[in-house]
Amino acid sequence: MRFGIDIAQQRLEWEELLGRALLGEQLGFEGAWGFDHFQPLYGDGPGNCFEGMTTLAGLAAATSTIRIGLLVTGVTYRHPSVLTAQAVTVDHVSHGRLDLALGAAWFEPEHRSLGIGFPSTIERFDLLEDTLEIVRLLMTGEPITYRGRTTTLAGAQIRPLPVQRPHPPVWIGGGGRKRTLPLVARYADMWHHFAGAEEYATLSRDLDHLARRAGREPSSIGRAASISLSEGWDTVRRTIEAYRDAGVSYLVCGWPSEGADRVTEFAHSVMPGYR
Repeated sequence: MRFGIDIAQQRLEWEELLGRALLGEQLGFEGAWGFDHFQPLYGDGPGNCFEGMTTLAGLAAATSTIRIGLLVTGVTYRHPSVLTAQAVTVDHVSHGRLDLALGAAWFEPEHRSLGIGFPSTIERFDLLEDTLEIVRLLMTGEPITYRGRTTTLAGAQIRPLPVQRPHPPVWIGGGGRKRTLPLVARYADMWHHFAGAEEYATLSRDLDHLARRAGREPSSIGRAASISLSEGWDTVRRTIEAYRDAGVSYLVCGWPSEGADRVTEFAHSVMPGYR
């Protein structure tokens, strides 16, 4: 089992956010994960919320070993070509430590308040599919002409090539059977979902079937989920084991309300038993 830490970049000052990533690196977490929003999702009133891709660039420059990513990058927030250029930049700044996790976006009030278009569910998933195609094509470094469901490119080209070839690992977040899992089966290196272990196992079996239909070996798609560190350690261990039995190989640990001491205790007393 591999472990990442959710550094939860809302209602924090930059030094605290950076400190969380550096602590995760020091403690041996594989990844530090932010989210992709412009406003806090929790708590009352206005508060700090650092933009996702520029946050990753800052973290990339300040860390040396921990991988970095956003769970997940909403494709409605950036044109696919712009997102690709940002991802390549972060991949270089980090010397190849970016995980590119993508999703269709969901938080309509944030879009509306900031004047960002919020298409229908069908259109957002069409955009996600186009983005998955465009990222892969543009990261070849070759001129690309592409006509998708939502986006057209005409002789587009982005350089430099990413450090990670052919591209940074692509994660897809979500569990919808109609659009998300088929996209995972076709494009993802890693699938992340917040479902409990029992539901996760059922969806994972569905994903296996879809992967075979897409001509892929199901084991080529890694499985990731999320856990809380605020439960008792015996409960946390049972949760880890349930996810392990469901086929999960990567767990993103939510930053606990108890703070850094709790994260440190987990890393020293629980995490080593599952590596």
